[in-house]
Amino acid sequence: MFVIQGRELTPADVVEIRELIAAHPDWSRRRLSECLAVLWDWRNDRGQLKDMAARSLLLKLAAREWIALPPRRQAPSNRMARRAGTREGEGSLIDSPATAVAGTLHQLGPLQVREVSGDSVLRAACRGALERFHYRGGRGPVGENLQYAITDTRSRLLACLWFGSAAWACRPRDAHIGWSADQKRRRLGWITNNTRFLILPEVRVPHLASWILGQVLRRLPADWTAKYGHPILLVETFVERDRFRGTCYQAANWIRVGATTGRSRQDRRHRIEVPVKDVYLYPLHRRFRQELAG
Repeated sequence: MFVIQGRELTPADVVEIRELIAAHPDWSRRRLSECLAVLWDWRNDRGQLKDMAARSLLLKLAAREWIALPPRRQAPSNRMARRAGTREGEGSLIDSPATAVAGTLHQLGPLQVREVSGDSVLRAACRGALERFHYRGGRGPVGENLQYAITDTRSRLLACLWFGSAAWACRPRDAHIGWSADQKRRRLGWITNNTRFLILPEVRVPHLASWILGQVLRRLPADWTAKYGHPILLVETFVERDRFRGTCYQAANWIRVGATTGRSRQDRRHRIEVPVKDVYLYPLHRRFRQELAG
């Protein structure tokens, strides 16, 4: 038995997937993932089918060459690099400000923090900004997720954050929680990963990053429960040592619990080196350890 996409799989499950693909050679990858979610009755706590999780699982199995997926029906669109449209009466939400945004938080004026996973315009704006300015690009979050945009009084996009599925393997985090493998399997969905955090390069406002983290984390638990019907108790993030010092996370009271080993989880022969990342956690519940290990 092994775990992919937070789900325990057996060799028989892989055989079942191969038979599904062989029986329907004309099906798209999307239809296969939707059918697999139905076949396994794979649902979140609100009863919604986890077809996106099934799609990610299929891609991971294909990357390991355990299954052969049908060819893509179309190349992924480069919508992240395109400019998003604008709403009537608003300025561009994808272009960075034409001039530098500087000064203090007070001088910046009231800011709006919005969850935009259901807002096509702002969601595309965030993807475009991440594609242009974030070193990891604008690939969308995996699994259950929330996406936030921070705009100013002129409707200019200043920053964006993404939260997605927690990492399955993270020794410093697991040691800090103190849970068993079975407890992790049952409760990993109650942790989210801050996969992206970008303040646009023209925005130079002291303490803005820690202010944004504070604002978003205050509303994150309620937003998550409203969307997915289950709580979120802990947030994690990984900060590459060679690029960043994690200053804004420290200022926002995140806890550094250790670092990764500098080895890829896909590296079975211990030859592939990847950047070492500091692991930071932010509890959203004072009894997070007891709840996660429950």
